[in-house]
Amino acid sequence: MYLPRSLISHLYQQLMHTNHSQSSPVLILVSLEPDALCACRILAALFRRDYIPHKIQPVSGYNDLATAGEQLVQPMKLQLGGSGGVVICLGVGGMVDVSTVLGLDNVSDGEDPSGGIQVWLIDARRPWNLGNVFAGRPEDALQTIDGNARSIAPDVVDGRIQSSYKPGQGGVIVYDDGDIDEEMATERDAFLALLKMPEVEDDGVVLDDSDSASETAQSVDGERPSKKRKSWSDREGEEDEDEENRRPRQRRRSNSSNSDGSSPTRSPRHQRRDSHSSNDSPAPSQSPRSSPPPSAQPASPRKLRRRLLRLRRKHEAVLHKYYSLGSTYSEPISSLLYSLAEDLGREDNNILWQAIVGVSSLELYGRSMTGVGISTSLDAGGSAGWGGQRGERIRQVLRDEVRRLNPPDPKEANGERTRGETYGVIPCHGLSPTDTSIQLSPEPRFLLMRHWSLYESMLHSPYLAARLHIWSDIGRKRLHKLLAKMGVSLSQCKQSYTHMDMELKRGLRQSLLKYAPMYGLDGLVPPPASAGRGKEGWGFVRSWGWKACLSAIDVGVIVGAILEVGKSGIHTDATGKTYDRHDPKREIVDEDGNLENQAWVERFWEAYDALGNIEALKAALPTALHLHRAILRTGTSLIEKRQIRHLRAFRMAVVKEGPDVQLFTHPAALTKLALW
Repeated sequence: MYLPRSLISHLYQQLMHTNHSQSSPVLILVSLEPDALCACRILAALFRRDYIPHKIQPVSGYNDLATAGEQLVQPMKLQLGGSGGVVICLGVGGMVDVSTVLGLDNVSDGEDPSGGIQVWLIDARRPWNLGNVFAGRPEDALQTIDGNARSIAPDVVDGRIQSSYKPGQGGVIVYDDGDIDEEMATERDAFLALLKMPEVEDDGVVLDDSDSASETAQSVDGERPSKKRKSWSDREGEEDEDEENRRPRQRRRSNSSNSDGSSPTRSPRHQRRDSHSSNDSPAPSQSPRSSPPPSAQPASPRKLRRRLLRLRRKHEAVLHKYYSLGSTYSEPISSLLYSLAEDLGREDNNILWQAIVGVSSLELYGRSMTGVGISTSLDAGGSAGWGGQRGERIRQVLRDEVRRLNPPDPKEANGERTRGETYGVIPCHGLSPTDTSIQLSPEPRFLLMRHWSLYESMLHSPYLAARLHIWSDIGRKRLHKLLAKMGVSLSQCKQSYTHMDMELKRGLRQSLLKYAPMYGLDGLVPPPASAGRGKEGWGFVRSWGWKACLSAIDVGVIVGAILEVGKSGIHTDATGKTYDRHDPKREIVDEDGNLENQAWVERFWEAYDALGNIEALKAALPTALHLHRAILRTGTSLIEKRQIRHLRAFRMAVVKEGPDVQLFTHPAALTKLALW
């Protein structure tokens, strides 16, 4: 089943009304990604406000998801003494049959397969597992009539939940971001048709155009069907079919002697017309259309079976085409949960900031509506190329929410914030010790610019690396020439950005707009706001008083580094002893991956706490800088040593030596290296 976007708060409101002190806690299964992490914080904030008990469980993969199902979900079943409840999957489970993975289908005959457990599935990965979307309902809610499964509940129509739906029936419910209702009508019809079809054994019968043409000719002319490609299972209907085909021949022989000038090869239809008109006067000019139409012969079992197989294969081809589109990403789940909070009237600056960070983090990992890759460069600059038109619509909604929740102070009509947004000055500090507002900023495509030097920020930017070939001496010379044309000396740009000359920082954006196109860097920085395009491509910045000022991209980089490397390299094993995973002298035996999963869970809680604590974010800044220095070193080494193999459909490189090999054991860190 799926919940349409227009009813996004329906299930949550029902959960609020049915929750009581004896209710089992809501179990939240979260993948180890910044977007899912931000969505988890939004959902946890809503639960805390409504006094709904909940439990958060990080999930590092499908094996971990199956383990969570065995240890945490199955004990909630009514058959095992549990009280049922709600399980929410954030960023995990959308591409698999989640009921099977969680073990909800392991029941005896006649029992409720859901066990009173309702699974909410919120995931940005595509393609969906269509069994979750259009089925996902417990078997006891289906009634078998004439071999077809028909829903007896009027509150679910073709898998779509209606406003009259009441929870408590269990099953899997997918949160729709709009794609299912708008773009998946063909897949829905094919899936539901296959679900209602009777089971037919496919013995490898070849169905081609010649079979279709022969069956059409048989239905029109009444000729005997061809005996090509007959299998042993078709012999049962052959005798009846032969009897039907013999009758016209017997009629033709009996009527051939009664009609003058009739040919023995005439069709049975003409013979029947002659026999009816034998007692009347001959009418040679009579039109054949005046004769009554022949009675349709009932289709043989063999024909029905072949038609059913052809229809079944047609629907299966539709589903196969959908599953063959490849992995893509839809609307970030943090944005979807912000829509939930907005529909409930619970939005505020903290929840809005979590949604902004989650949306911005997808660009860092190259996750777009067309797959994994580098976003296209547009003249709008900034993040305008990510996600196409839909991605820009999402960011425009977030920009409107920033203006609504952070209105300018009327006493400072000509203050620093107004001047900054008007002239495009990049903010680097708050306006007051208590300023925690979010504002728009024309962020260039640099990396951690406020916390690095301008030179290092440009040097480690994946956007500049791909266009200037930073790994080579020629590429670095081009970078030096760009800085020289901008009027920024190497001594100035290698200082900390916060300590640079104020005049250089004020004119940095205008200099980039003027000289960047000379080096093929169109879209390096967003243009000034205009009436037609607004502030397309502009980023988001939040201040924590005078403590710090971070952009959403900066927070996404830091949180991602915590998840991939850890705030510190020190971890604790099962015996309680601490160790450093990145110590090359220490040999770690982890054949079953338990230590790796344990380390990833520790990093999850570090990142979860850092999202709500500015001091923890600042403490993790060195980790992010270290990770991106390692990406530059390793990428440069792979290119210089010619270790990248060009294959037919992709390129491949193996990271097997160097001081930073251990950093790339996490798949997300390896993805950043590949995008670089």
